[in-house]
Amino acid sequence: MTMQHILIIDDDLTFAIMLKAWLKKKGYEVSTASNVKTAQKAIEGDRFDLILSDVRLPDGDGIELMKWAKMHSLDIPTIMMTSYAEIENVVTAMKYGATDYIEKPIKPDILLKKIADTLQATTPRRKTPNYIEGTSDAAKHLHKYVSLVAPTNISVLINGASGTGKEYVAQLIHRLSKRCDKPFVAIDCGAIPKELAASEFFGHIKGSFTGAVTDKTGAFIEANGGTIFLDEVGNLSYEVQVQLLRTLQERKVRPVGSTKEIAIDIRLITATNENLLSAISKGAFREDLYHRINEFTIQMPSLSERRDDIVAFADFFISKANEELGKNVIGFDDKAKQCLINYSWPGNIRQLKNVVRCAVLIASDTIIHPCDFSEELDSQPERITETKALRDANEEREKIADALRIAKYNKSRAAQILGIDRKTLYNKMKQYDI
Repeated sequence: MTMQHILIIDDDLTFAIMLKAWLKKKGYEVSTASNVKTAQKAIEGDRFDLILSDVRLPDGDGIELMKWAKMHSLDIPTIMMTSYAEIENVVTAMKYGATDYIEKPIKPDILLKKIADTLQATTPRRKTPNYIEGTSDAAKHLHKYVSLVAPTNISVLINGASGTGKEYVAQLIHRLSKRCDKPFVAIDCGAIPKELAASEFFGHIKGSFTGAVTDKTGAFIEANGGTIFLDEVGNLSYEVQVQLLRTLQERKVRPVGSTKEIAIDIRLITATNENLLSAISKGAFREDLYHRINEFTIQMPSLSERRDDIVAFADFFISKANEELGKNVIGFDDKAKQCLINYSWPGNIRQLKNVVRCAVLIASDTIIHPCDFSEELDSQPERITETKALRDANEEREKIADALRIAKYNKSRAAQILGIDRKTLYNKMKQYDI
């Protein structure tokens, strides 16, 4: 029998760890999150039978989480953990879908009974994943690389355009790794203000700066033993890059305002839609940090490179949209399928998901027709113009030249940086007269 999966959401790291260990001994699979944002990412990337959430969280509260869950049509049973003074907030949270509550300090026997009663009384909608692998050659190549690198501790850099599924691949690497029972913590580097980056990464102690009213556990400590995923790593400021490099070299962090260093054991996965080699040549990204994060490169294919997967993805997104919108659409007619296959999809998988979702909402029967698409989809395959082809060739030539310069013209090293073999590099150099 599959173990039931519980998500604990609490910014008291010691309490969360102790509760996790206790519940695992009782036969449950347990994950943890320390704030609303991390919890949302966990729920989007995994399946949970029950949530145990504190009312007060660093970036919001349990009510905010309940509103988000309701907006996304999620009915995962939730038990709120609260002090007596916060009972009014719990009542509000229960209006938005919380199932029960328990007062702190927690009494283990009472909590265990509430968990058992809640799981027995509800049949949660187990959340389906947000992505499928696909069967195209590009998909097979991608997942071959994932299966090779996942069991190792090698740092992985995932390159790819927005909407191609970089975070899903990072989560998949974690789930297939030896750290799968430890935390997976995702950070959007593009959303962190420069002045708060050190606090987000490494934490801070109360009073260390204006606004630091409580101690904060940083992402690197939160991910200790597991995997940390830095999305859009190219957006980090130069100063933060220096701090990150030091952390990766020494495997220690020092919370802002603290004199103590804390040893960490993390597996690093990063992602970017930028050309980091070009950023290095412009002085915007540190070359030594690049080599630290890029021990292995995974290149995400665009959706236009995996047209054999488009209909499968679209059918999958129909199922997701039916769940969310309460519809019963079963598929596309032949012309609608052809529109999907022929379209260029500049927004990749994310755009396809949005188009299908809108079509499911608009559809007047159980079949989607071309007229149901909310945006005009080309009826002909994308035509690659001479201008576009020339631009792509110039970008590739520049990327190769940057790699050769960084590798001090060691072709084997340059090929490794580019994620290609030496023979391909030689052919490209001949093609571009480098």
